[in-house]
Amino acid sequence: MDFDFSIVIGYLNPITHPIFVAFLGFYLILNLQWYNYKISRVLTKHHKVWWHIVYFALPFILERFTGVYFLIFFYFAYLPSLYIWYKKIDKKLVFTDRVKRFFFLLISLTLFQDILCYIKPDCTSPETLLPILVTWLGSTIFEKIIFLSYKSKAKRKLQNLHNLQIIAVTGSYGKTSIKNFLFQILSRKFRVQTTPRSVNTIGGIVRDINENLLNQTEIYVVEAGARERGDILEIARFLEHHLAIVGKIGEQHIEYFKTIENILDTKLEIVKSKNLQRVYLHTSVGNNVLNKRTSPFRIEYFANDVGGVVSDIDGTNFNLKVKGEYHRFQTPLIGAFQAENLDVVVRIAVYYGFSIDDVREAILDLKPVENRLQKFRVGGKLILDDGYNGNLDGMLEAFRIVEKSKGRKIVVTPGLVESSNEQNERIAFEIDDVFDVVIITGSLNQKLFKENLKNPHALRIFLEDKSKLEQILSKYTNRGDIILFANDAPNFI
Repeated sequence: MDFDFSIVIGYLNPITHPIFVAFLGFYLILNLQWYNYKISRVLTKHHKVWWHIVYFALPFILERFTGVYFLIFFYFAYLPSLYIWYKKIDKKLVFTDRVKRFFFLLISLTLFQDILCYIKPDCTSPETLLPILVTWLGSTIFEKIIFLSYKSKAKRKLQNLHNLQIIAVTGSYGKTSIKNFLFQILSRKFRVQTTPRSVNTIGGIVRDINENLLNQTEIYVVEAGARERGDILEIARFLEHHLAIVGKIGEQHIEYFKTIENILDTKLEIVKSKNLQRVYLHTSVGNNVLNKRTSPFRIEYFANDVGGVVSDIDGTNFNLKVKGEYHRFQTPLIGAFQAENLDVVVRIAVYYGFSIDDVREAILDLKPVENRLQKFRVGGKLILDDGYNGNLDGMLEAFRIVEKSKGRKIVVTPGLVESSNEQNERIAFEIDDVFDVVIITGSLNQKLFKENLKNPHALRIFLEDKSKLEQILSKYTNRGDIILFANDAPNFI
């Protein structure tokens, strides 16, 4: 008796189709989560567009045109390859309420459509792209409505906290460090809260206020970031903060803003708060961007009055002019640039009533921000974790610190992300001068580093897959080595 394959197909097709749609939806929502649920960024800013082809476009095309052979491709090629890909990426899908609602809507629409199709005699095959598009559109609208409700709730909460002082911090570099240093110092006299980790979008801020901000809080320090014009303006008008800080301006996220002028204009949206009393501007902002005479708030520039900076692997010492007099400060924080960050922190602490001695003591006790020139020892090796630093100045300072330290020198870096080729070429030039072992991770800047790393005495290792990094470090590093993790980037970059 011959085996009738058509019977198997008849049973498998109704099962396979909703599973296939679900996995296409899984790929879509994962990428949306990576890029703050902006479909335009998924399509135009993704660093590995070939993923879209392999895991979305190609399977969709094959389903349309390969007929029964698609079942073989789906179960024996697509699902295994998607599984292996997902195992290797380091930023997994977080099943938030938004993601759960997305899948509920997608699966419901797909099953409803498929059932209708299979009971209609003239329906040859159910649609694949339609339920995904409808789910994305419906989810986007629904989540916008929910967000507006959450935003209104958070706004009411802020308005009811009459004694709450809000400090908003933005800039190309240093905003997370400034935020954390303000928390550590101001907490000595006030009840202070900050937005967690690197949360700096309007969505993250709204969620933090609704879920975490306590009624007893006296000072709330908020980090404000941006990927496009208007992002910080929305935050400023929502927070109506009292103090604003604009840190150093540079080429971070230049691929989104195109010019330094656009970056600066976006960061200066932070002054659009009706409650603003003071704004602190890094000298890189420029002296003519705001008119001191006509501004309804006081304008102070920082980083001008910092001098005598001495920084090494053990910490940083510097002079700082406060109220017309220079004072010497010492901190265990690593990096000369920390003196500039601490300038504005000192100014704000003094504004809130701290004496110079109070501030000096607090700075001496500061803890480094996680993954920002954080120092620790493992197996006799000195580790400098600067994984969250993604700017040229900070990376060059980390190189200088390593260069002045004893031991064989190893760097692990993807280079600079969302920056220019010229800056990465500068990074390659500096690496050649300092490091004995160079490990380049990821594919984004790999070609550039292969062309620009010239030191014949340095061992160069290129890793597209970071899963092998621990094995490589175990093989090529020894006790007494100093290992710098300079910037980090998820696999999708």
